Amino acid sequence: MEKSELEEEGYVLVQKKRPHKQDVVQNTSKEYLAEIEDYIQKVATSIWHLNNFIHENPELAFQEYKAHRALTGYMRSRKGWHVTMNAYGMETAWVAVYDSGKAGPVVSFNAEMAELMEAHSLAGKILLFGTPGEEGFGGGKIRLLEAGAYSGVDVSLISHPGISNNSAMVRTTAFARLEVEFFGRAAHAARSPWAGINALDALVIAYNSISALRQRTMLMDVIGMSITNGGGPPNIIHPYASGVCVIRAASASRLEELQRSVSACFRAGAEATGAKVNIKITPGYADHVPNSVLAASYNKYWSLLPDPPEPPIPPPGQFTWVKASTDQGNISYAMPSVNASFAIPPGAEGGQPHSPDFEKASGTKGAFERALRVAKALAGTAVDVLATPGLIDRVKEQWRRDMDSMKTALQSTVDDENT
Repeated sequence: MEKSELEEEGYVLVQKKRPHKQDVVQNTSKEYLAEIEDYIQKVATSIWHLNNFIHENPELAFQEYKAHRALTGYMRSRKGWHVTMNAYGMETAWVAVYDSGKAGPVVSFNAEMAELMEAHSLAGKILLFGTPGEEGFGGGKIRLLEAGAYSGVDVSLISHPGISNNSAMVRTTAFARLEVEFFGRAAHAARSPWAGINALDALVIAYNSISALRQRTMLMDVIGMSITNGGGPPNIIHPYASGVCVIRAASASRLEELQRSVSACFRAGAEATGAKVNIKITPGYADHVPNSVLAASYNKYWSLLPDPPEPPIPPPGQFTWVKASTDQGNISYAMPSVNASFAIPPGAEGGQPHSPDFEKASGTKGAFERALRVAKALAGTAVDVLATPGLIDRVKEQWRRDMDSMKTALQSTVDDENT
């Protein structure tokens, strides 16, 4: 009988109280988190020494030989991990894999997951990537992605320190590099300047045009330019000049617009002077699109850990916009991603990342403790992906919606340009 029919017959219906689904998840999360904390605490001392070694031995992009040896040596000492050094054609890239032997999600993340997977018979696989050269062009993650390293990976979880944000919903900027050359014609500046074509004038006009363009840029747009060749001796009309421009924007679609505007400024310099122009565009990194389902899991574990540091985690669904770029942005277009930003105790001068003050602050025990907290929250997120039925499907569905939205925005930009 239907509920209405029972009520009409005079029955009094009493609903049986069942545990709320969220309560069950919370209780399960606390159980996992206690074990995650225990596992990470056991290795904290050895990780601290590893942390200090890498901090005290800074290396340039794609030349991280000391870090490569130290990290792969540590991973080889961990039970159950298969480590590949000099992976995918890069001397300082490496991959460590822990496979449960049972079909399940594949997560790019954390070394301490192996013991938890074994203890709870969790199905799936954990991949830990050593990705060199995040800064600059040709980031290690992009090279690994193009070489097929991420093939079959379901989600990617990483983190990045700063002093301003604690957030799993980090949006970073897309960026590209434009190199411009102007070719003119030499002539004596006193005797026959009219016979020449001044390439430096073309570059200066372009430079000033870009300065004027900044008046029309948006909040997240960044344009930086330098003159790399300012011509020859001052008593000749300069036959050659060159410059480099780096642009950043909130999304790939906005970057396309900005790239066209900057290129138009270069062409304007050539048009005004009669010089020939050559523009070389090198793609940089895509903007990072965070996965809100993974971020919600991260926020849950972050909140369960004691004494959350300032600043607080933003409200659900709220992006944290960062005027920086990362090769993890390209990964977020290939699979669901979280690039959790976390604030370390700032240095004496409150210096932001890439400053000497931040470099000192990043080597402190306080910074290390914050990094361990993030590791615990990300490990909890990975556990949720492996242990919660249907979660990986929700994660991927959200990612597909995000990608459709980004593609729509990019196509709209192209359509506007065509009309």
